[in-house]
Amino acid sequence: MLLVEKIFLLKSLSLFNGTSENYLIGVAEIMKEIFIEQGQMIIKKGDAADSMYIIHSGEVQIHDNEHKLAVFKSKDFFGELALLDAESRSASATAITDCYLLKLDQEPFYELLSNNFEVTIGIIKTLCSRLRNQNQAAKDATAIHNK
Repeated sequence: MLLVEKIFLLKSLSLFNGTSENYLIGVAEIMKEIFIEQGQMIIKKGDAADSMYIIHSGEVQIHDNEHKLAVFKSKDFFGELALLDAESRSASATAITDCYLLKLDQEPFYELLSNNFEVTIGIIKTLCSRLRNQNQAAKDATAIHNK
């Protein structure tokens, strides 16, 4: 994948919304390209968390054992909590289809973050949005259960 293609992909993500192209070049340069076959587990709940993934193509299911939490497709990302802390993975991710992913490791990302506040804000906004969505889903599930 060309550097310019990686930059366009990054620009399409809410995580990097408003981030300058100069910074995105740095992010694109440290991303690793990986291919995952259908059915292969990408991350396992409980494993050490040290990277996030961006889906260039394919579909990924996020799950806790047999409980499906989410399905992500092209231009989605997952594992972003790993960029902020070193806690163990809170869920597993498995490829529903063959997937072409970009992997962003925590350590080189920290180095880039130290020079760019706008990406930190983007990550915080994304995490807040996902937390709000999970809270609403839990509230909806409780309302259905209590009927």
